[in-house]
Amino acid sequence: MKKLVPFRSVVIFGGAGFVGSNWVHRLLRTTDAKIHVFDNLSRAGVQHNLNWLRKAAPDSERLKITIADVRDAALVDKAVQGATEIYHFAAQVAVTTSIDDPRLDYEVNVGGTFNILEAARKSGRHPFMLFTSTNKVYGHMAARPTVQAGHRYSCSAENSVSETQPLDFYSPYGCSKGAADQYVRDYARIFQIPTVVFRMSCIAGAHQLGNEDQGWMAHFLYSALLNSPISIYGDGRQVRDVLSVQDLMNAFEGVRANSDQTVGEVFNVGGGLENSISLLELIDEIEKLTGKRLAYQLRPLRPGDQPVYITDYSKLQRAIGWRPRVGIRQTLQSIYEWWRDNRAIFTGAPVSLPKTSALVRIPEAEAAS
Repeated sequence: MKKLVPFRSVVIFGGAGFVGSNWVHRLLRTTDAKIHVFDNLSRAGVQHNLNWLRKAAPDSERLKITIADVRDAALVDKAVQGATEIYHFAAQVAVTTSIDDPRLDYEVNVGGTFNILEAARKSGRHPFMLFTSTNKVYGHMAARPTVQAGHRYSCSAENSVSETQPLDFYSPYGCSKGAADQYVRDYARIFQIPTVVFRMSCIAGAHQLGNEDQGWMAHFLYSALLNSPISIYGDGRQVRDVLSVQDLMNAFEGVRANSDQTVGEVFNVGGGLENSISLLELIDEIEKLTGKRLAYQLRPLRPGDQPVYITDYSKLQRAIGWRPRVGIRQTLQSIYEWWRDNRAIFTGAPVSLPKTSALVRIPEAEAAS
């Protein structure tokens, strides 16, 4: 007798972005879920991701795409009505933008998240919900000493940041994402919405349209390949841990499959000490891989920038047995190979949206832009 598989109706807010499109593609390839991508396409280049997803779903009944904004509560309500799962990746992601326009940052990151939570609550279906937060909720962490060691600040396992690190919102972006992740956690406690929060470090991989504000590994690589000088804020010895987007997809699968262990919890998610690298070290790795030396100019450190951030992912490992499998060099190689296969994306050539009956464009008069 064929085993019955529970019906999955998945809504992915920010589903055209880097993380979102990789997750949509994974679900299309490995499950029978019906998937609704909800995205305002504000990020330059994400139309390419929609075309990629459309090719992966020739059966238009499985994939629906709505072009709209999470600030529109009515449209969010409509999208969530029949959902069994919600993945919330839509966000204003730049610290610099949050400083220039803190109201926009608040309305998208706090208001948009609240709209999604309320839609889930009012649906009465108690859909599983995963929200991607950020390590920026821990602030500058200036109290942690830093010691210069060659091209990096030295770090060890003692530098790793666990979920017990006190919250210390620094910058409007840190405030908005921190407020949102607390709302998500509280809706699990008060309204029994089965939520999970990931406080993520640097995520990298194929289909990442990196820029100065997000996706720094891809940004450095593309800039070197295009002979485009960049700015480095600080001395370049800042250290981050990097997680392959494919390892992140494995974590998504794990927390849902083990929801009895993960619902209502917050997890720090990143590559850990074994996948840590400084900005200057990455420049060296890019030159080894491509033969291109990235030109850069040093500028003053930006507010709230952490000298060293290394994820302690042991809580997630204990809960679901997860750990990173893909190393930094392999991740960098995957980005390089994707760039070589998709150079046209970086030429500025116009891109048409996928032609499908499942594509719904919300008129500007109805949706916030």
